[in-house]
Amino acid sequence: MDLQAGILQDGSPMESLEKQLICPICLEMFSKPVVILPCQHNLCRKCANDVFQAANPYWQSRGSLISGGRFRCPSCRHEVLLDRHGVYGLQRNLLVENIIDIYKQECSSRPLKKGEHPMCKEHEDERINIYCVTCEVPTCSMCKVFGAHKDCEVAPLQTVFQGQKTELNNCISMLVAGNDRIQTIISQLEDSCQSTEENSEAAKRELCARFDALAALLEEKKAELLQRISREQADKTAFIQSLICQYKEQLEKSSRLVETAIQAAEETGGAAFLMNAKQLIKTIVEASKGGRLDKIEQGYESMDAFSVSLDHLTEAVHALDFDPAEEDEEYFDGEEEDVEE
Repeated sequence: MDLQAGILQDGSPMESLEKQLICPICLEMFSKPVVILPCQHNLCRKCANDVFQAANPYWQSRGSLISGGRFRCPSCRHEVLLDRHGVYGLQRNLLVENIIDIYKQECSSRPLKKGEHPMCKEHEDERINIYCVTCEVPTCSMCKVFGAHKDCEVAPLQTVFQGQKTELNNCISMLVAGNDRIQTIISQLEDSCQSTEENSEAAKRELCARFDALAALLEEKKAELLQRISREQADKTAFIQSLICQYKEQLEKSSRLVETAIQAAEETGGAAFLMNAKQLIKTIVEASKGGRLDKIEQGYESMDAFSVSLDHLTEAVHALDFDPAEEDEEYFDGEEEDVEE
């Protein structure tokens, strides 16, 4: 983790440092012990163990007969190979743990700076201390008594703050659950893509074996049918790959929104929180409802439609196709009945 580069980014040094101490799995500050992966990325040991167990469901415990396992780093997708000790064989990152301790001590001892509480734009000497329910904005007492909100319904700032913060936390949980579902769909799509390629290769091998038995007479027809299988494979693989890209883009957008929401949820000042909470919640709800992406139908990766039977007469070779012509159907049905008998 490049902590120095993160601290030098725009914003206060403490805020930049905090961003570098967030676990990519639980989206919380690293909890001890922190383990460092071979790709130099960090994870909470518990989070690393959860990812490892999910990728290796049959791995039981240290000392078992299973030699080890593997999983992919959630930050860079680099494959991590582990021995029989599992995540307990990973090296602890004591530097990051010490930095977390120092950061927490600094945050607990840092006094509240003057002027951090938002002030009313209309009345510069008045703090924002109430919430206008009618206009759905924080305001000050002077605005309620004499200003633009004198005819509006108001509520205590802390009451609205707690309500909307709870709602935002629920939205965050909803987004995180949605991200897990998207990741599952991506994994299923990747498996479907691999199955499509494997089934295509199996169909090719079967077709080659059957056409080779008919020697030179079938070579031209074999090449034609192989080409059609390849085209179908390319079309299906391209479609699935496009879906994977779309889901990854949606996951990336949703992850950025989660990060923004977490930062907002960590705001301790009620007024400062409410300045952006309403719009942020609205954005999260809209993002959760929208973005319905396509999915592949069950059996989409199957190549069974390209299977042919070559147990008919040589004279019928030139009429062979994946979809036999109507005039040949009776002949093929008769052949199938003979085979069954």
